[in-house]
Amino acid sequence: MTEWQPTACILCECNCGIQVLLGPDGRSFEKIRGDKLHPASAGYTCNKALRLDHYQNGRTDRLTAPLRRRPDGEFEEIDWDTAISEISARMREIGLRHGGESIFYYGGGGQGNHLGGAYAPATMAAFGMKYRSSALAQEKTGDFWVGARMTGYPMRADVEHAEVAFFIGKNPYQSHGFPRARTVLKEIGRDPERSMIVLDPVRTETAELADFHLQLRPGTDVYLLSAMAAILLRDNLIATEWLAEHALGLREVEAVLRRVPIEKYCAIADVELDLVVAATHRLARAKSVAALEDLGVQMNRYSTVVSYVEKLVWLLTGNVGKPGTQYAFTGMAAIGHDRGHPAGEGPRSPVVGAPIISGLVPCNVITEEILTDHPARYRAMFIESSNPVHSLADSARMRAALESLELVVVVDVAMTETARLADYVLPAATQFEKYEATFFNFDFPRNIFHLRHPVLPAPDGVLAEPEIHARLVEAAGALTEDDYRPLRDALAQGREAFAMAFLGVLADRKTAKLAPVLLYRTLGETLPGGAAAAAMLWAAAYNCARRFPASVERAGYGTGLAAGERLFEAILTGKHGIVITEDDYEETWNRLRDNKIQLHLADLLNVVATLPELDTADGEWPFVLSAGERRAFTANTIVRDPLWRKRDGGGTLRMSLADAGHLGLAPGDLVRVTTRRGSAEVPVEPTDRMRPGHLSLPNGFGLSVTDATGAQVTTGAAPNELTEFDSRDEWVGTPWHKYVPARLDTVDA
Repeated sequence: MTEWQPTACILCECNCGIQVLLGPDGRSFEKIRGDKLHPASAGYTCNKALRLDHYQNGRTDRLTAPLRRRPDGEFEEIDWDTAISEISARMREIGLRHGGESIFYYGGGGQGNHLGGAYAPATMAAFGMKYRSSALAQEKTGDFWVGARMTGYPMRADVEHAEVAFFIGKNPYQSHGFPRARTVLKEIGRDPERSMIVLDPVRTETAELADFHLQLRPGTDVYLLSAMAAILLRDNLIATEWLAEHALGLREVEAVLRRVPIEKYCAIADVELDLVVAATHRLARAKSVAALEDLGVQMNRYSTVVSYVEKLVWLLTGNVGKPGTQYAFTGMAAIGHDRGHPAGEGPRSPVVGAPIISGLVPCNVITEEILTDHPARYRAMFIESSNPVHSLADSARMRAALESLELVVVVDVAMTETARLADYVLPAATQFEKYEATFFNFDFPRNIFHLRHPVLPAPDGVLAEPEIHARLVEAAGALTEDDYRPLRDALAQGREAFAMAFLGVLADRKTAKLAPVLLYRTLGETLPGGAAAAAMLWAAAYNCARRFPASVERAGYGTGLAAGERLFEAILTGKHGIVITEDDYEETWNRLRDNKIQLHLADLLNVVATLPELDTADGEWPFVLSAGERRAFTANTIVRDPLWRKRDGGGTLRMSLADAGHLGLAPGDLVRVTTRRGSAEVPVEPTDRMRPGHLSLPNGFGLSVTDATGAQVTTGAAPNELTEFDSRDEWVGTPWHKYVPARLDTVDA
């Protein structure tokens, strides 16, 4: 094919628009470039997107037929009918003995692979599944929970238009998190009227561009942020009039913050007091501040309390609902939404009693929910487009948990570390072989949605996830032709009649849970170009028009039912992505609970009031390891081909020059890094970016892949062989991957 085909990068939440030119073989990505017609990225790409051929074609462990584990432990190929019927029978049998809630669902899509996850609830309903989780539950749920309690609605940061960009445990130069990240960072860095403040133990690429780099001691973020909040009060820098109009609970927060020992907390964080004061004053006098936190604090000590205190800093300075500050976004799905139950309330996991935030069981309790004799334990797992054996804490324990289950079903593109432990492995199409989309729609004031069309056909023997879910639902007997017929008859009369008939489906709570497959098998069959998987987006478009009528109208889709239909048609035909809503900044206030912000969260504020003295001396574990750093050539583990990396092919352990000198280590020397859970031998990379006592390993390494000769090859260290399941946040269970006590030993050559 000689035409550039629009699609998107799938390596981070931004999903920048790209265009692909296929090679003469019709499958290789001969060239990749940014898509200038994409309404958010506008031609921007980072270096990682340009290597996506290694995702599509750079693997020899691609799955092309359903697999079943034999009694001898080896896998054998089976046909789809056999796979679906056997899996369905085994899940129904487990449900009859232990209840459908004993079958645990994990996954629902990686970055940019979300349509399968939109159909998964139908499978869960068909087999009576109740509990689920995903990678979001080891990263973002603390932030979700705090945000829901403070505002009742998720919020994001308008970094592009901010006078001051405030990054807490985030390196957007590598992790992105907003459109055109590297370009925007450089623009801020060049503008003398704008500033950047970075809290990070590492001198990252973002920190190098910053005006204020607060290079704190690992794990002391709560102390430093509390000091900054206290400085705002001490120096009369809070937005008093704004807070009186928009916020509740200031008096209680003031009472705690005025007692914060600012000098002591800066000393604990090991950041000069004058630098902290200067950064805080710069933030306070700015007309707009956009703040973003990320895994550096969300996977660290006091993570949920840190999410609370960092919000206090930008709330006390009035940075909500105006350009360059925090905003409440629209969207096609409720990503990041939570009811915000106070601690101790809300749904809990069946064995551990862990809080379920945004519908997700904490990842770090999954093995505890399995490796027990509790009658309510999970007996089976259905794992979709995820690799928990590699990506969740304590890989050895996760392997033991999967091996103890009665049934493990994995849906994936490749033979992953998790798939190797499954009873059945179902091969899925890659993200470029099917219709796909992401529900990470966080842009503002113009929000973007992109239905990506296939770039090339899927090989024989694989199916897209929506088709897999539809077949499982039907095999369970939850839906038959009798259920489809009335909707097809209505559809023959037009979409308006179909909409009325579908409303009848939604009125029945039991049938409503099967709506994704009902849409797929009826409306989906009429969509052009084989776009059946997009049928779910018809309901999402109508829901978006219902929830945000003014925003959808401003984007040009009109009002009423017609707006939902026009939005859906635009999604179907907009190969480069489309604007789905357009907002005024003031809309943020209409979305917040009672148009107010609650500053006083008594349980979390009490932690701030009672922070202990910090003893950093530990003779047995003198180092702190950050397990899973984002670097120039690391990404999520869907890229399994180690040849995609142009640099750092071995996954070096970064350490300070001072520590390397003390230990007599030179670049490339092997060391053994040991934690309470395990050890790994890795080459070192001494660098002036790291603080003494701080180590980091990159994410995305330690994958075992099949090379051209058929041998299994593992490149680098898998970080979660070194992490512990019970090293986690006390409130929502997120792991402390960025604070792993460690020691080093030299390895003889």
